[in-house]
Amino acid sequence: MRGESKCKRNSLQPPTSYLQPKLMKQDFFTANNIKYIDYKDTEILKKFLNPNGRIMSRRRTGVTAKSQRGLSEAIKRARFMGLLPYIAR
Repeated sequence: MRGESKCKRNSLQPPTSYLQPKLMKQDFFTANNIKYIDYKDTEILKKFLNPNGRIMSRRRTGVTAKSQRGLSEAIKRARFMGLLPYIAR
């Protein structure tokens, strides 16, 4: 009893997530050869906002960390200039 584990995670079969290869998401900006994310290009910026007007996460959109930082800065600039809404109802 003492050496046995009570949780079922230590089973003999590995989880299926280890067996399946991870799919690499293609970064939108590198795929379209966009080097600078412009705050005036609202059509591209709207793709990365959810219906409430919030910035979507990297995990959801598949952009790199560097692109996400530039994207969030561009969205914030566009909001300040009045090109994008802060919230959408």
